[in-house]
Amino acid sequence: MTFPEWTKPGAYGAVGGAIAVSVLGFTWGGWTTGGGAQDLAQAFATQEVTSAMVPVCLNAAAADPERVPKLATIQDASSYGRSRAVMATGWATFPGTDQPSRDLAVACLEGLTLDGS
Repeated sequence: MTFPEWTKPGAYGAVGGAIAVSVLGFTWGGWTTGGGAQDLAQAFATQEVTSAMVPVCLNAAAADPERVPKLATIQDASSYGRSRAVMATGWATFPGTDQPSRDLAVACLEGLTLDGS
């Protein structure tokens, strides 16, 4: 069986085009793999849960009878140590967990400073 003369260059062109489209799609086209999409979804979910828990943190801060001395400790801490100070208060702990969340502490700290506290 003989193939037409254009078959070999046509096959090379199709393979080269498929490779070029794949490279362009993944670099500039916004394509992603399943694992990459899962990582993005997990990061987004974590961010949204943290944002949703900020009012709980602020309410815990407002209801704490030792709020004033704890706020003074937070304000006395260095700028990079304030999130640790918020974590130490217990306000940045998700309900049902034992360990405080650094992300929640940072978000809660922003809410505390917005309140003028």
